[in-house]
Amino acid sequence: MADDYLVRIGKLIRDARQHRGWTQTQLAEALSTSQSAVNRIERGNQNISLEMIARIGEALDSEIVSLGYAGPMHLRVVGGRRLSGSIDVKTSKNACVALLCATLLNKGRTVLRRVARIEEVYRLLEVLGSIGVRTRWINGGVDLEIVPPAELDMAAIDETAARRTRSIIMFLGPLLHRMDGFKLPYAGGCDLGTRTIEPHMIALRRFGLDIAATEGMYHARVDRTVTPGRPIVLTERGDTVTENALLAAARHDGTTVIRNASSNYMVQDLCFFLEALGVRVEGIGTTTLTVHGVPNIDVDVDYSPSEDPVEAMSLLAAAVVTESELTVRRVPIEFLEIELAVLEEMGLDHDRTAEYYADNGRTRLVDLTVRPSKLEAPIDKIHPMPFPGLNIDNVPFFAAIAASAQGQTLIHDWVYDNRAIYLTDLNRLGGRLQLLDPHRVLVEGPTRWRAAEMMCPPALRPAVVVLLAMMAAEGTSVLRNVYVINRGYEDLAERLNSVGAQIEIFRDI
Repeated sequence: MADDYLVRIGKLIRDARQHRGWTQTQLAEALSTSQSAVNRIERGNQNISLEMIARIGEALDSEIVSLGYAGPMHLRVVGGRRLSGSIDVKTSKNACVALLCATLLNKGRTVLRRVARIEEVYRLLEVLGSIGVRTRWINGGVDLEIVPPAELDMAAIDETAARRTRSIIMFLGPLLHRMDGFKLPYAGGCDLGTRTIEPHMIALRRFGLDIAATEGMYHARVDRTVTPGRPIVLTERGDTVTENALLAAARHDGTTVIRNASSNYMVQDLCFFLEALGVRVEGIGTTTLTVHGVPNIDVDVDYSPSEDPVEAMSLLAAAVVTESELTVRRVPIEFLEIELAVLEEMGLDHDRTAEYYADNGRTRLVDLTVRPSKLEAPIDKIHPMPFPGLNIDNVPFFAAIAASAQGQTLIHDWVYDNRAIYLTDLNRLGGRLQLLDPHRVLVEGPTRWRAAEMMCPPALRPAVVVLLAMMAAEGTSVLRNVYVINRGYEDLAERLNSVGAQIEIFRDI
């Protein structure tokens, strides 16, 4: 009976590996073991622990293999615990997905260091693999190697994976240089209301790209006679819009000026990567970018994306709402200065180290220590602005922080249609949040958080905010179906547990 069980597990692992397009050697490298050991496991000739099954499931991104259960992942949170010690910020989710799309510009080998191992990255790797790009985790599964084929097979694209990530929209910029016509599935991602691709098209039409949207697909055609003869003015200072324009300009034979560009962290990381590819970019960190394109890019490049300021804000918020003293290391300070200025106004007790550079040699980092503080509601409303303003993705964390402060705080999330609504899920945990309209929430504090069982909001940052409130609530809470958190955070529960949280991952049997 035991042997039969091992054989069935081995077949599951083999099927998941083949579905991912990996060899036994590639899986062995990801697990830091030998090809012969993987072969024995797949034949059912080796005992295998639950820990190894979980590691294999993570490497292959297979829900069935990971714990042997069907169904979504849930979190059980024992709240009311103080955090302590120190925790490092991981590399940027949004930079990593942009850089993965940018590898389509390069005919050579790309190595990206310390890539965030998150669902959003896994979905893009599935898409890249389906069109012929060879990807593998190297150096013990820490770094990612990407090698493109001579010709991409767009007809074989994994539509299911593509529809689960909005990042697929950033394939448009690189692909318009590689083929005269192609199809892409409609973009997915978080449920944040209607978001049109028209700002992308305003920029990309200047490079000859035309799109017709029918039957769930974008049908793209490229007119090679069209080139941007004058500066491109973006109608939206969006991050992905700017990135798409940069990707299109990178291989344009000439100079492209992009105005009203985002200067946010992921855009800067993309610019640094393009420079590593040999593309000269002037104006990095400003709203006017001048790109000196290189029509043929064929280089072997090694690049380290910088740390994620939104994850840093998540960890700072975790310390605030749990009234803990916690050191958050490797914080990209340039992209959190406004947030920290607001928190200082509210009364946050913290200090920071001297600045030092990230592995990319460009992004400035500090270590921040946060201490329990008596917070007061800010005088002005909390609202996002393009960088260098308060980051759009950091706004939801101020809902939990404001709920911990004395007084009323108005949060105005003017960018997304639905996200402010999801913040009212905090009321299930004892919060007092009043939805004034789809974009504005009035938060009353301080809050006595209480445990609850609830479904995870379908948007990444509000989902994490709910998790943080559960960590502050006395008793045991359950947060169900946390796939959306795994889209943007690597091993968040385990990492929070390392500094004193008590969060259990489980699935329904």
